[in-house]
Amino acid sequence: MEQRVLGRTGRDVSVVGLGTWQLGADWGDVREQDAVAVLDAAVESGVTFFDTADVYGDGRSEQLIGRYLKERPDASVFVATKMGRRAEQLPANYVLDNFRAWNDRSRANLGVDTLDLVQLHCPPTAVYSSDEVFDALDTLVAEKRVAAYAVSVETCDEALAAIARPGVASVQIILNPFRLKPLERVLPAAAAAGVGIIARVPLASGLLTGKYTRETVFAADDHRTYNRHGEAFDQGETFSGVDFGTGLDAAAEFAALAPEGATPAQTALRWIIQQPGVSSVIPGARSVDQARANASAAGLAPLPDATLDAVRELYDRRIRGQVHARW
Repeated sequence: MEQRVLGRTGRDVSVVGLGTWQLGADWGDVREQDAVAVLDAAVESGVTFFDTADVYGDGRSEQLIGRYLKERPDASVFVATKMGRRAEQLPANYVLDNFRAWNDRSRANLGVDTLDLVQLHCPPTAVYSSDEVFDALDTLVAEKRVAAYAVSVETCDEALAAIARPGVASVQIILNPFRLKPLERVLPAAAAAGVGIIARVPLASGLLTGKYTRETVFAADDHRTYNRHGEAFDQGETFSGVDFGTGLDAAAEFAALAPEGATPAQTALRWIIQQPGVSSVIPGARSVDQARANASAAGLAPLPDATLDAVRELYDRRIRGQVHARW
């Protein structure tokens, strides 16, 4: 597994990591033994980067990772978590006392004294212009509660504001063949500043696997049912903000671009890995087979220019008009 430096953390992480939102049971129920099996399969496949958050399953995802790593001291895994979504989304709640409280909970869940990386979890836009917020994050580092801090963002403008902050180690942003806007300014700016890029929602909530049809029904407790129009949180987190029907048609075309021996999902991950400035891509997995298949995308040959051009043409024709202005 290729390792890349995660921006200003100075730490190496696997180019394919593991997103663990699914393990918090926000995508339907996941048994603990199945969750642990996914973590184990990822590590055995060379993954050295887990991404989680304090709200995934109200801490369940963090707790599962903490218990797993305690039982696997030989596993050298960098863990990034997030904070901020446990409170009402008001800029006034992004203060040092709350940061310490949220941080204490995550450190207890993960069973560590110092978090490898804590990310503000898609905070209100006004937070990015607050010097007090970033002073408070610097304090967490000085107190050795966290080794580094970062931001998970919804928009390109938020990403650029975060990159301009000298203490921000990395930016997590939605990036996949159905979300190309970050390629224009965000990735070049991050590379110039030495800021890492963590690509999330890489498979557009599963659309890019090519497995779904118009008859597909998701569980009631799956965000792909209850957040299609942004009812619970930002719409971009579900199917990358693409209308489900439009996404299905585009996904069928994308599947035809997969090279021989690769699945559409692996092709999407390989496409992201090739984008200049990407540190790690963090697909989720609900099964051992998915975890292994995702990790194996790192070993695929680079996609040829013809395929890259075809992805751009598909995006411009099918997707751009629907989502580009929104984000």
